[in-house]
Amino acid sequence: MTAAAAYDEERGRLPDGTGYAIRVPSNWNGILLRDLDFAAWIDDPERAGRYRALLAQGYAIAGTARHRLRLWQYDPVREIGNLERVVDRFEQRWTRPRRVLQFGCSGGGHVGLAVAEAFHARIDGTVATGTHTPVWLMNTFLDGWSALRTLLTQHYVAAGCGEAADLAVTGLPNDGSAHPSGHGMTGALPDAWRRAFRAANASAEGRARMALAFAIGQWSPWLADGPEPAFDDLDALQAAIFASAMQLAQSPGGEARVMFENAAQGEPPSWNEGVDYRQAFANAAPALRRAVEALYDRSGARLAQDLDAIEAAPRIAPSPHAQDFWRQPGRTVVGTPRIPVFRIHLLGDYQVPYSLALGYAELLERTGHADAARVAFVRRTGHCNFTDAEIVTAVDVLARRIDTGLWPDTSPEALDARAAALGTGTPSAFTDIGDYRIERYNRAWLPDADTAHRAGP
Repeated sequence: MTAAAAYDEERGRLPDGTGYAIRVPSNWNGILLRDLDFAAWIDDPERAGRYRALLAQGYAIAGTARHRLRLWQYDPVREIGNLERVVDRFEQRWTRPRRVLQFGCSGGGHVGLAVAEAFHARIDGTVATGTHTPVWLMNTFLDGWSALRTLLTQHYVAAGCGEAADLAVTGLPNDGSAHPSGHGMTGALPDAWRRAFRAANASAEGRARMALAFAIGQWSPWLADGPEPAFDDLDALQAAIFASAMQLAQSPGGEARVMFENAAQGEPPSWNEGVDYRQAFANAAPALRRAVEALYDRSGARLAQDLDAIEAAPRIAPSPHAQDFWRQPGRTVVGTPRIPVFRIHLLGDYQVPYSLALGYAELLERTGHADAARVAFVRRTGHCNFTDAEIVTAVDVLARRIDTGLWPDTSPEALDARAAALGTGTPSAFTDIGDYRIERYNRAWLPDADTAHRAGP
């Protein structure tokens, strides 16, 4: 464990009630980290270690907590505005930092990408970890969940679990069954999906169909605690997919869907009208695609027939109102970062599929901004549960990129060596993408591109 650094601190509330906190270590190096979740995680036993480690390295940290009404009023632009106010308070009490780095995980990571593209006037670089992009995330989840509903309903009904209408993936109840954080639900809907997964898992056909839905959604097959499966070990793979499905069942339709739907006055942020699901399957990780084909061969089910069923299922049209809301700068990304971005992601992130990080890298290639960013992966399940070593390493890599104008080596071996040298006393698990690499990310959304929501060739 990193020894605690001496620091000066301020805590309080902003005008809209959002909590904020600032800590400045006695050995401050002149760099301020700005974090959406600092005020909430500063005392969290699972997260506080990263802040102690960063303070020990000489970084000052300032940030907010998520607003108590975020489930109903989520807006990254408002969150960015509050972070600006916190930096104002920092400068009023201390001094103007030599550098300001945006830092965050999940929604905090999205804030980091949005800042890099559209709100970078006082920011020098971004560390984005476990990062979601709202419309991308909801569309990626919609693809897999729609396939699950189409393919598993027959197993659910045949097992006497209930009626087809039980298995909703959009238009979810906004009745308090969703956790105020937006993550996870209780009640009839997640229970129905758990029964559906158990019913499907009872047959070889059902297990193959769950694997097909994961491939179409470009989800990791390893999302729950337990051994990581080899993609060519079919028994281990389908066991991991079932465990992952049960993990996902706490959030039918995708993590925090109720929050994202509430953001645009209940209008859905996702759609699948015009999506070519045969092409979506072709874009899946080749290793997972081969496994799905083998599982279908072994089960006797017909892959082509199930793909036809998914393709023929009813579709959801885009909501113009929701698209107008999400297209605003700060609420989505378009692949034009103006400051360096270092992005890290868990291969087994159950809240934000790792494929989003690959999709952003693809987008930067297309927009000519590839050198502005680097992405690294960590071999672990969970969400935002990076080790202190991984977090400090990510910040150190970004700081060196800003200071030198050149990216240091970001290979897994180099990152693990850097993590060990930084001496936090915690392990790191940077890794090559390996069998998880996809052919092409299916659901990048560019607001001004007429066909951006379609799965590409």
